Amino acid sequence: MSFRVAIVGATGLVGRTMLDVLAERQFPIAELRLFASERSAGTIIEWKNLQLRVEPLTMDVARSGFDIALFSAGSAVSREYAPLFANYGTTVVDNSSAWRTDPNVPLVVPEVNAHRALEHHGIIANPNCSTIQLAVALAPIERLFNIVRVVVATYQSVSGAGARGLAQLDAELAGTEPTVRISSHPIAHNTVFHPIADDGWSEEERKMMRELRRIMDRPDMAVIATCVRLPIYRSHAEAVWVECQHQIELPALIELYRTAAGIEYVPENYPTPLTASGTNAVWIGRLRPDPSNPHALALWVVADNVRKGAATNAVQILEVLVQNGRLSPAHSFAELRS
Repeated sequence: MSFRVAIVGATGLVGRTMLDVLAERQFPIAELRLFASERSAGTIIEWKNLQLRVEPLTMDVARSGFDIALFSAGSAVSREYAPLFANYGTTVVDNSSAWRTDPNVPLVVPEVNAHRALEHHGIIANPNCSTIQLAVALAPIERLFNIVRVVVATYQSVSGAGARGLAQLDAELAGTEPTVRISSHPIAHNTVFHPIADDGWSEEERKMMRELRRIMDRPDMAVIATCVRLPIYRSHAEAVWVECQHQIELPALIELYRTAAGIEYVPENYPTPLTASGTNAVWIGRLRPDPSNPHALALWVVADNVRKGAATNAVQILEVLVQNGRLSPAHSFAELRS
């Protein structure tokens, strides 16, 4: 069985990586069409020896009878077009924040809550990149010791902000004035925060706390996040402290990390953003007990934010659906929300 696939936002960093991941994982495709804004329409993208022309996204495209649509074109586009695709029988996996808090849309990390993908009604949400790697790292801890509290500080690459982040860093490193910015502060040779609201929190921090509870199915879990942007191109790192209900038995956790799908455990040295760049795994190192609390431990988590944090996670969701024969929505998205 092979599928008719659309990629919306195909010219962006994540969209292009989705193409790479689909090819690498040999996802069965009968037809592939690429869509983007009017500005990017006409761009030629090479994929598996094919020259694919990017088409403008229009209302009529939703009626084209796609089996799958991968969206990575921002929240506004997803809110407008994803329900249209879903209402015409297409299964949408959306990489924006548009649907992550919608109770009718599953928020899925396959290593953690793959079963939720099978409950979809046409749209499935890809979580925030920093949340994905954190959830993968925490799932074995939750399974063994029942998590009570999580404290996380992120060290995020500029690619998490897309082309604008890369452009600002490139310009500053070249000694020129950036034409686009993700921060009013310099990024090169510096650290910056995501935009901070009047209440003192960034939306990135709120996303991590909100989404983690939902993915782990733990609305009672105490989570606090501080999100920092670093002048690096690729991969996010996280320093994580976890307190649990039960006493930590490190050998049992290490054994689970060694065998868990999607995890690369590094017992010696430690993983870095360069270690993770270009890979699909979540890398874990510096695993150590809290000497002041036998129910707590600290760890270091790194992953490629464009791959596992976005494109790879989306394709893995498709693989879950294929394996379980669930690529046709049980109810239309319009029916569900009426």
